[in-house]
Amino acid sequence: MSSANQQFASDNYSGICPEAWEAMARANQGHDRAYGDDQWTSRAADHFRQLFETDCEVFFAFNGTAANSLALSSLCQSYHSVICGDIAHIETDECGAPEFFSNGSKLLVARTEQGKLTPAAIREIALKRKDIHYPKPRVVSLTQATEIGTVYQPDELRAISDTCKELGLHLHMDGARFANACAFLGLSPAELSWETGVDVLCFGGTKNGMAVGEAILFFNRDLAEDFEYRCKQAGQLASKMRFLSAPWVGLLEGGAWMKYAKHANSCAQLLASLIGDVPGVELMFPVQANGVFVSIPPLALEALRSRGWMFYTFIGVGGARFMCSWDTSEKRVRQLADDIRSVVMENQ
Repeated sequence: MSSANQQFASDNYSGICPEAWEAMARANQGHDRAYGDDQWTSRAADHFRQLFETDCEVFFAFNGTAANSLALSSLCQSYHSVICGDIAHIETDECGAPEFFSNGSKLLVARTEQGKLTPAAIREIALKRKDIHYPKPRVVSLTQATEIGTVYQPDELRAISDTCKELGLHLHMDGARFANACAFLGLSPAELSWETGVDVLCFGGTKNGMAVGEAILFFNRDLAEDFEYRCKQAGQLASKMRFLSAPWVGLLEGGAWMKYAKHANSCAQLLASLIGDVPGVELMFPVQANGVFVSIPPLALEALRSRGWMFYTFIGVGGARFMCSWDTSEKRVRQLADDIRSVVMENQ
């Protein structure tokens, strides 16, 4: 596969990994039942139960916005609220979908420390008001890995879960890059989800080598009541569901999901190491998943774009973001690092 056009603006730029592609091709042989009543959807769900070592309820959605929004709507009534971080994807990048699908549940934004919620911040929001005129807190939503590439440790998750139990709140995890968090910590999916008190996890497939598709895992099975109806009503029940679920079989059955997460993380680490000594370039956050956030002089950023590089600077925290993907080549990382060094030196 040629790496000449690889970019670092988003891990959504990448294509489909071979394992997912091959599984889709296998699913394309002949006919199978529709609307999720097929062998591939059943196999994918069973793979998730084996991977997470628990009998969770498993559903599939087209994208992360739908997965998050429908999961949250199952945890809330319209008069409830969701406590989330100030840079949470559900707050900044989902166009009000969580509020829409829950018929109006309000997002209450809490301060974060290096992108992570803390028990103190959750408690501050949850206990701010308890009168009937204020939307009643019902859910805490956190992102693993966070929007700035940091990773919650198990003890941090347990502390948040304990706070949720104390306050009568459910715990939702946006796991768009959950695989990268597991790879960074070297821990099992169970150790970073239900074993630390997570009720519902949206496991990202798109950023881990799939074309489309997220899995919604209910570890608290009672919360999944009638969830299939929510999926149908929201247009998330694929008629040919096997083409959403089969790629998961490809990713999970041989461990490709972890292989690619480790690779993307290592590419991010490589980029950080190559530019860490460049004068005027500063890493903004610890590089723990597959993203590198750096402060680079504005003129150098313009020069970098003029050389054909694509990256985002609108993330809300300043600086530039460079995302590595399942298929990022080391050669391309080194080219980017060389160009960053070159444009910074030229514009000093």
